Amino acid sequence: MAWTREQMAARAAQELRDGFYVNLGIGIPTLVANFIPKGMNVKLQSENGMLGMGPFPYEGEEDADLINAGKQTITQLDSSSFFSSADSFAMIRGGHIDLSILGAMQVASNGDLANWMIPGHMVKGMGGAMDLVAGVKRVVVVMEHTAKGQSKLLKECTLPLTGKRVADLVITDLGTFEIQRRGDVRMTLTSLADGVTVDEIKAKTEAEFEIKLDGQQSMAS
Repeated sequence: MAWTREQMAARAAQELRDGFYVNLGIGIPTLVANFIPKGMNVKLQSENGMLGMGPFPYEGEEDADLINAGKQTITQLDSSSFFSSADSFAMIRGGHIDLSILGAMQVASNGDLANWMIPGHMVKGMGGAMDLVAGVKRVVVVMEHTAKGQSKLLKECTLPLTGKRVADLVITDLGTFEIQRRGDVRMTLTSLADGVTVDEIKAKTEAEFEIKLDGQQSMAS
């Protein structure tokens, strides 16, 4: 057993707080918008110049001119505002975004993040990820635990980095990992997906990590 994409997004939504300004990356992070608790005031921001994004539109109601940074059609709210991409990045670089929820290809145990390119593969550009991890107050990563049978949680990233020591929390389909990326740097397994065991996570994780589940604490590698 493991968490579905929707369950991973629902877990990420638990990191939201009332009054937060939040940027959602492409892929699984976009699903977080569907799990914002009722009554919670969260403003979703997009690099292409929108603040206050609404949910995804119903089929047949899409507006091709209303998209997020991942080119997905979205809806607007009565409180939505629009501005230039330059202003959007000024918000990000100025530290005005409370939380960014991103996907990743690799995360290291010290919080290093690689999520923008694989050498030899064509990419359209680095997008806004490098600004997001440098400018926001907290970074949550949501991703599959493995790719082609290989761990995506590593001792050191092997792909080009998006940022050094930037990830605070990693949510995979197997569980959650808190990262202390300052001072006594460490990665800690804090919860398990339904039906997943610690031994399974040990077998599928290259990075060294501590375990702190329901008061139980130990070291794994």
